[in-house]
Amino acid sequence: MPRPRRRLASTCIGTVTAGLLATGAALAAPADQGGGSDIAMGAYLDYGPPGVARIPYLSRWLGGKEIRVGHTYLPGDQWAGIEGNVDFLEDWAEWRQERDDRMFVLNVPMQERNEARVPDYQVAQLIRAGAEGQYDRHFKKLAERLVALGVPDTVIVLGWEMNGDTYTHRCGPDPENWKAYWKRVVNTMRSVPGQKFKFDFTPNRGTDAIGWTKCYPGDDVVDVVGMDSYDQGPGRTFDDQISQPYGLQQHVDFAKAHGKEISYPEWGLFRNGDNPEYVRRMLQWIEKQKPLYHTITDYCPHGVWQCKQNPASAKAFRDALTPQKPGPVIPTPVVPTPPVVPTPVIPTPVIPTPPIPTPEIPTPVVPVVPPIPPIPPIPIPEVPSPEVPVAPIPEVPVAPSPAVPVAPTPEVPVAPTPEVPVAPSPEVPVAPTPEVPVAPTPEVPVAPTPEVPVAPSPEVPVAPSPGVSPVSPVVPKPTPEPTPPPQPTPPITPPVNSKEWCIPLNFGEWLSKLVGKQAVCVKVDWGQDSGFWPF
Repeated sequence: MPRPRRRLASTCIGTVTAGLLATGAALAAPADQGGGSDIAMGAYLDYGPPGVARIPYLSRWLGGKEIRVGHTYLPGDQWAGIEGNVDFLEDWAEWRQERDDRMFVLNVPMQERNEARVPDYQVAQLIRAGAEGQYDRHFKKLAERLVALGVPDTVIVLGWEMNGDTYTHRCGPDPENWKAYWKRVVNTMRSVPGQKFKFDFTPNRGTDAIGWTKCYPGDDVVDVVGMDSYDQGPGRTFDDQISQPYGLQQHVDFAKAHGKEISYPEWGLFRNGDNPEYVRRMLQWIEKQKPLYHTITDYCPHGVWQCKQNPASAKAFRDALTPQKPGPVIPTPVVPTPPVVPTPVIPTPVIPTPPIPTPEIPTPVVPVVPPIPPIPPIPIPEVPSPEVPVAPIPEVPVAPSPAVPVAPTPEVPVAPTPEVPVAPSPEVPVAPTPEVPVAPTPEVPVAPTPEVPVAPSPEVPVAPSPGVSPVSPVVPKPTPEPTPPPQPTPPITPPVNSKEWCIPLNFGEWLSKLVGKQAVCVKVDWGQDSGFWPF
């Protein structure tokens, strides 16, 4: 929108400055404790050193409100100014570097002769030249200048109000090439080492010459979506300014849809004179939307501090932004605390617990059965296998009745010899007779049971074993018989061209009476047909 002599309006500035110095209002001491909104706030006070010098006075006028945003413009008459070849940038860089939470906002034109009322057909030619990269070098110099001054994080409002018809860098004559030109400028400045710039896309509120969404260059080259909004049409009331096409609400919704922060680089009074209601509503809207920053244009007719023709709006602005002073501190009365009465400690008697004896349960004694000593190994010459086969014993016949075990009468128990436990070796089973094969059980030793008498069957005669006298059932008490001397075993003559070894087995005196003398014979045939006979 047209704002005549924006940076040259010195008439109001001199008058306001003299008035402030005379009344002392600008030099009032700041409040000790601040308050109000924490949104970064500033004002355009002048493009050069006077703008920097006026910031602390504005802060004091607002009761100590911190001015965190410094806002100025590069001249758009020649490319040298757009390249940043101006000395006032140094003053703004020094102010920015004094505190880390400050922000430097710089409006950058996209064309020289920016306010020369260039016709649309020439604007279209300039836009196409920019899209082709003919102006890249100017913006690279600007980026290098800002990095060198120590303000690489400058917020750059590039080609502001492009949807209007005032500036040569407007978008309407060729929107597509304008967007391509914006992309080239942003990418060129981002290519400079050390830069941290934020690029602010800021149209005018309302449709103006073209809907500003048609000029949006893309999310990849835009960091902030701003809006310049003054108290003028379109929109008769502030509510109209919110709801109109391309108005305040659409601006907020558009930025949110694209994941961007919002800003208000320029706002203030214009067509409707001193309008405190507009100032209050605009500040309430800003507080609700939480933009990245906002700066009021503070010179006549837009301002409220340097322009004395808007006193009611100035009061509304000051009341809204001045930090709230804390009220008087009312001391809390101290109520004396009554003395603490100690509670007497009553000892608790300790009642001894009588011990309960634990009954001892005797562990039953399990009689230990002495292990059966193994039969001592008998060395057998030249026999590799420890397994010894049992030869049949033809001399000891067994009675043919398998159902009747052989046992002594109850009156005559035969006590076993303590030295020799009555148990057959598992390795030497008793061979049965040819008529009735009886397999002995190695686990059950043949022993008399004195407690269970078994009457002998008269029909089944018991064959006497060699060397053992038969027991007479009519004798009440047994008479021990002398053990006959052992008979020598006749030698066994091995066959020709063979070897056979026989070893007598000793089962003890009592068992030998039952089974007789036994021997184990091993025969190895080395005859001529065996394959081992060497002769």
